[in-house]
Amino acid sequence: MNEYTYPILLGVIAGVACRLYMLKTDYRQYPTYLHGKIIHVALGVIAAGLGTVAVPAIMQKEFTAITFLTVAASQFREVRNMERNTLSELDKYELVPRGKTYIEGVAIAFESRNYLVIFTSLFVTLAYLLTNVWVSIVVAIVCIILSKILMSGGKLGDIVEVEYVKPRFDGAGLYVDNIYIMNIGIPEKRELVLKYGMGFVLKPKSFNARATIANLGQRQAVLHDVSTALGIIRDSGEPSLVPLAKRDLDDGRIGVFVLPQKQDHEFGIRVIQNVPTLESAIRMPSESDANKKGRFFRL
Repeated sequence: MNEYTYPILLGVIAGVACRLYMLKTDYRQYPTYLHGKIIHVALGVIAAGLGTVAVPAIMQKEFTAITFLTVAASQFREVRNMERNTLSELDKYELVPRGKTYIEGVAIAFESRNYLVIFTSLFVTLAYLLTNVWVSIVVAIVCIILSKILMSGGKLGDIVEVEYVKPRFDGAGLYVDNIYIMNIGIPEKRELVLKYGMGFVLKPKSFNARATIANLGQRQAVLHDVSTALGIIRDSGEPSLVPLAKRDLDDGRIGVFVLPQKQDHEFGIRVIQNVPTLESAIRMPSESDANKKGRFFRL
């Protein structure tokens, strides 16, 4: 053993612990259990090893040795491609698909978590070499907590108010509140909708939120999560039973229509509030120069 054995060992343990702490299979059943988790744990071990050996390499003035971190970055970009391709193929067989925007968000999250593991291992090893084992343990705990905070992201409940509204018909037109959803001409289908249908209205809290929930990918994420958590009464080839989210063009509210197997609107409200705010769907029109007074025109 040499002076770097224990620092490297602790750095790898901290990095793997960080990845395990961030690895969660929830109601969406992704990553899958057991083999999907094995893949991500293995990638976490690799990321932890890369991060922890960077510090001894620099201290030994082996600067060329840390160039493998650039190779690691390209490899973890392939992780994003792997997740994107896998979820895109699986999405074809979902009764209520995630949508491309949701899939891209999941793929980015899995790539970024490997980088968080690298930073955790790097800082823990550095703390061990510069101070002692107890300080490095504290650093490990802080890094794991920060990683958990960074991976959580925003929730839809932060930017909208969710209200339950019973769907209704005006002739053959289906409405959630005053928001038109679709036309259903078959009487039997209308009866089914009135029996099992649930409606929710998403009221944006700000102008930025109005632009964000208008995104089709964000709306599809809401439909997917609600249908996954509450179940769905439909099968393939039944367009009249497809969950939909439509927009009120006047005030930007979103009307959500679903046919859940679990008739619990309070639970449905909580599910919608916990839908992740997709990074690629976030819009901030209030931050544009045109909305800020006192600014001169700039090229």
